[in-house]
Amino acid sequence: MDRASVGIMAFLAVSAAAATAAYAQKDAAQEGIEAYREALQDGNPAELYEASGEELWKTPGGPKAASLERCDLGLGPGVVRGAYALLPRYFADTDRVQDLESRLLTCMQTLQGKDPKPYVEASFTAPPKEEMNALAAYISGQSRDAPIAATPRHPKEQAMYELGKRMFNYQGGPYDFSCATCHGQEGTRIRLQDLPYIPGAKGAAAGWGSWPAYRVSSGQMWSMQWRLNDCFRQQRFPEPVYTSDATIALSMYMAVNASGATMKTPGIKR
Repeated sequence: MDRASVGIMAFLAVSAAAATAAYAQKDAAQEGIEAYREALQDGNPAELYEASGEELWKTPGGPKAASLERCDLGLGPGVVRGAYALLPRYFADTDRVQDLESRLLTCMQTLQGKDPKPYVEASFTAPPKEEMNALAAYISGQSRDAPIAATPRHPKEQAMYELGKRMFNYQGGPYDFSCATCHGQEGTRIRLQDLPYIPGAKGAAAGWGSWPAYRVSSGQMWSMQWRLNDCFRQQRFPEPVYTSDATIALSMYMAVNASGATMKTPGIKR
């Protein structure tokens, strides 16, 4: 064997050893991350928000002094169990596709006589949004372990899904980002946070099926509306209007892609 061949073989051996070490480091890091996440699941503070949301659901309020217990989330007035797993969906009374928060605003307006504007315009840490986040925690918890079944049958549901798909892939803003920049490829991660591949069933389930969630880093309960708002902020896009069709379309895209998976709500995040 000539000297050049020996050199090539030595280079390949060193490269293989380096790759093996890198994979071992990656596996060790992944194991550590998984152990951290498993530890987080023990005693999820979201339970406190669920209890608060249940109280809000059952307590009379607004000018009509009525509770939300007759709110129709898609399975009939007052039926909460399993309803979140079917959202977003088309509602004939509003003639639009609605997610949980937009549907709650409809019920608050029609049943309780409340003006939805303060809820839409409030910051996510202000009392009106805290009410919405607690309600989202309670209602989503009633679909825990239920199969996700956001099937677009109505033409407006199908149109909303297609809009969500286009929005997911739309690039813009000062960084020329899109949702797909972070969530359009397999196996990516930022620090300790996996970035689920949303076009795929498994990734969509990981993204959609665990929100709303308690954020350990901020000590706050985040609804999907808040999660989407923060994604827009990180992309340096104008922040979307709360419960706008833009946010509902993205939710529809994720929910449909995740159909068949199991709801794990409310979740817990780093």
